[in-house]
Amino acid sequence: MPCPAARGPRRRRAAGGDGTGRASPSGRKAAQAKQILLSSDSKAVVPHPQEPQNLDDSSPAGQFSLVYWPHQCEVISDRIEHIDWIPTTPEPLYTPTGLEMMPPYRTPDKGTVIYLGEEANKNSCFMYSQVRDLCPLKQLLHQEGDNTLIFEARFESGNLQKVVKVNEFEYQLTLRTDLYTSRHTQWYYFQVSNTQAGMPYRFTIVNFTKRNSLYKCGLRPLLYSEADAKKHKVGWRRTGNEIKYYKNNAGQGGRQYFSLTWTFQFPHDRDTCYFAYCYPYTYSNLQEYLVAISKDPVKSKFCKIHALCHSLAGNIVYVLTITDPPKSVKGTKRKAVILTARVHPGETNSSWIMKGFLDYILGDSGKAQLLRDNFVFKVVPMLNPDGVIVGNHRCSLTGQDLNRKYRSNVKKCYPSIWYTRNMIKRVMGERDVFLYCDIHGHNRKQNVFMYGCERKQQAKAPYVHPRVFPLLLSKSCPDKFSFPDCHFRVRKSKEGTGRVVMWKMGINNSYTLEASICGSKLGCRRSTHFDMKDLESIGQHFCDALLSYCVRNKEEHEKVVQQQARVNSKVLNSNVLDWDSSSRTSDSPDSCDVVAHRLKLGTKEKTKTSGEYFHSIAKDRSNESKNTQGTETQHKIFQVPDPVKKVKLPITASAKQVGEDFRS
Repeated sequence: MPCPAARGPRRRRAAGGDGTGRASPSGRKAAQAKQILLSSDSKAVVPHPQEPQNLDDSSPAGQFSLVYWPHQCEVISDRIEHIDWIPTTPEPLYTPTGLEMMPPYRTPDKGTVIYLGEEANKNSCFMYSQVRDLCPLKQLLHQEGDNTLIFEARFESGNLQKVVKVNEFEYQLTLRTDLYTSRHTQWYYFQVSNTQAGMPYRFTIVNFTKRNSLYKCGLRPLLYSEADAKKHKVGWRRTGNEIKYYKNNAGQGGRQYFSLTWTFQFPHDRDTCYFAYCYPYTYSNLQEYLVAISKDPVKSKFCKIHALCHSLAGNIVYVLTITDPPKSVKGTKRKAVILTARVHPGETNSSWIMKGFLDYILGDSGKAQLLRDNFVFKVVPMLNPDGVIVGNHRCSLTGQDLNRKYRSNVKKCYPSIWYTRNMIKRVMGERDVFLYCDIHGHNRKQNVFMYGCERKQQAKAPYVHPRVFPLLLSKSCPDKFSFPDCHFRVRKSKEGTGRVVMWKMGINNSYTLEASICGSKLGCRRSTHFDMKDLESIGQHFCDALLSYCVRNKEEHEKVVQQQARVNSKVLNSNVLDWDSSSRTSDSPDSCDVVAHRLKLGTKEKTKTSGEYFHSIAKDRSNESKNTQGTETQHKIFQVPDPVKKVKLPITASAKQVGEDFRS
């Protein structure tokens, strides 16, 4: 089969083409060149991205303007801009009243279809891409002079497939599945204009597929008003009343669908507003951020930006190398810290956490300089740019979850994963890798937490090394990070993830950082939403925990490790440390200190175990990794295809298998 393919405002944009809605002359020229090499070996046509050339020597400046889309995607020319704004107080979660309505699903003949996205899923797989310079008009499927809302989502990261007007102020919305699949309807981001202020509108999204949702816990949609941004410098804010998430009557063929309904009022007449699942962060936003770094005379000295590879559509996957120039030969002994984010496009909060991390590590504080003096940071801020651009929730243009492909050697279909893994293997050959972390957003749980890796025998005292960093992070931000929600077991279903593969390659501190799309259940932030500043602060606290762990207060770190060693193995394997995040979360302001409290009880006792013992274990494991790299044991991690046989990857069901009502 074919390989499928507050705070001062800052301007950001999420647009088609070059980010301004226009394709530059060089962009149009590039659009005419083939970005995909089509090879036909038998009956299948397999798209292959061009091999990147001289990536390590290329300067990304001048390449930032190109954004490639699948050829069948329509993109409006409008330039979409948002300001960053932080509410003065945390925004509370919605509290159900028990009186919320549950509107039934209505077939299109029961209303008027006023918006219908392009048939992006009419092809079963990705074929080729181009720079979009088309300027289709907005869909105006209503009579002049009426008050029907005008919807649009054909812009970068936008997602909305269809809108049916049920009555004057009620609209039924259908989301677009991830391209070249019939699944994954979670992320939404769309524009609404021709508004009336003060009217009781109701929106109902009718094709969610997950039974459980954070909307049941009080999550509220995000609203952005261009009028408020211009007049009052107010950006994204939470909205919605009568919020209800429930199973609807649209199921067919054994598939169940769920609806999200909410009521609201627009703040202004004739305004242009936006709704989103989480704070948008587009590929163009990332490029603007990297352009600013490359033009900064100070930051550009210790932050080098290169193209790691090109995505399936031809978009650049960037890698940043951050470290201060070594002052002596000793600098070559620096350990590496590797961070990646945005493998799942709909988890936009991971990009805000990454931004907070980069703001901190690229800053001029003494702490940031100390970290740069002691580590070499390798950062891949956006692993799945294609999925981000087209508004997918989970998949790349292959229709596959890239975070299950780290064992795959199919470079042409999963280039960002293949090159990231290869880059990490190369770094491990040059220096010790102290920590790897892949940043995600969580769609069903509250708080921030981590998944780590350890074998069963490692969970017993005194070997508790992988648990120390999450514990320090919980102490750095106790009102957001929940240590009891962390767990460290390696499940079979996760063996293809970055966290597990990197751990098996020899990185002991290999983590997935999960941040709730919703908010916190801890301390003073209980029952409130995370805003952009909260998410950025997680990245900053990550740096603080790293500093506490390895650079600053080494005696304090050894004390923590000694205390961990005193804990009885039964405690280490109890629910206190290893609650399954899918079933339990902490709701106590001091819950993340449960273990610390037990540790404190044992501080009066003397022990012969020292922090040096743990450091030696970590060092031995790192050396063992180097010695075994390239051996038969390590290569068993990866799925190496037979060089003689053709590789045929399974493709998920096409959009044709979706219900007729959702596609019509």
